[in-house]
Amino acid sequence: NTIKMATVDKEIILLKVSGQDKPGVTAGLTAILATYGATILDIGQADIHDTLSLGILFEVKAGSGSGSVLKDLLFKGYELGIKVKFIPISIPDYEIWVKGQSKQRYIINVLGEKLTAVQLAAVTKIMSDQKLNIDSIIRLTGRTSVVEKEEYPRSCVQLSVTGEIKDKTVMTASFMNISREFDVDISFQEDNIYRRNRRLVCFDMDSTLIQTEVIDELAELAGVGEQVRAITESAMNGEIDFSESFKKRMALLEGLSEDVLHNVAINLPITKGAHRLMKALKYYGYKTAILSGGFTYFGDYLQKELGIDYVYANQLEIKDGKLTGKYLGEIVDGAKKAEYLKAIAEKEGIHINQTIAVGDGANDLPMLNLAGLGIAFHAKPKVKESASTSISSLGLDGVLYLLGYHDRHIDMMQE
Repeated sequence: NTIKMATVDKEIILLKVSGQDKPGVTAGLTAILATYGATILDIGQADIHDTLSLGILFEVKAGSGSGSVLKDLLFKGYELGIKVKFIPISIPDYEIWVKGQSKQRYIINVLGEKLTAVQLAAVTKIMSDQKLNIDSIIRLTGRTSVVEKEEYPRSCVQLSVTGEIKDKTVMTASFMNISREFDVDISFQEDNIYRRNRRLVCFDMDSTLIQTEVIDELAELAGVGEQVRAITESAMNGEIDFSESFKKRMALLEGLSEDVLHNVAINLPITKGAHRLMKALKYYGYKTAILSGGFTYFGDYLQKELGIDYVYANQLEIKDGKLTGKYLGEIVDGAKKAEYLKAIAEKEGIHINQTIAVGDGANDLPMLNLAGLGIAFHAKPKVKESASTSISSLGLDGVLYLLGYHDRHIDMMQE
């Protein structure tokens, strides 16, 4: 009754506008609303190929005043060459809508070299099955030509959704199946304060920041490539303990010249998108770290090349210009990576939920599961299944889209 008495002299109206976009549409319509003392309860706009879709939910005094404002808005729409439609909203319906703001919110990113209707239909069907409602959709990648071939094609849309998930396990498994079947990446995050304020990004090195396993390259040069590759593959797939495999591989490198390390370092194949990602992270104030089961010799080189803040990796023992087949200090295995991530976050005063970890192997899972956002990057099947998010269709700069950055935010500071 109190609500009814307080609003009996008010009307709530949804103004829907569509047509060719041009300067002055919003200004012209809100100027009329201002004349009638209207209160703007909500407003939203989308613009696709210069075609406008604008919605304004407003409250205005009931009676002849509301009729006049609608008439003036219609005339203004005719003058601007746009379509204007009105939908009256009842007070009870409006209040139900307001209370809906308390529903859980999520962000879903769909990434790929290109996005097709088949991919989006499959993703949104799963969301519908889970009773999730899409509140907004925005494109995070720039517009692409249909005539010119892109050197690095990439597409990403971000969906903001609300609702109570019926079965998260089923939904996650469904997203994984779509990802495999349609060659698309799907990221699912809670839309909370931590997602909007990530501050630390930690990277595995081999097969993540660089497109090689350095220890395999060194082994090839030492003439023990086949033996070491077999051990590496087994370790990355989680079939044998990382520390055990590390000791075995190190022993096989005994006698390799230090000069070989330098030649390998200056020719490291840095992953596509890494430079773009690091420039953006640095520009926007993120701390970055390499947490690697590889070697500090190469991590230090990448630190200078990419502007990384921290490097934690294994230190090779070198005597008389040659590898001894041994190492110095503790082995940086999966557990150690997670320890370092936590220690860096504490040192920088960053909550663990504000951290991101990116890696591809089984020894990355502890830090991927500890971080606020764990990203399996072009990862082994076991890692993709265990991580919360994966990127397999784009380069490392795909991480920026999961943070909500648009291409214009990224490219603005690349120049």
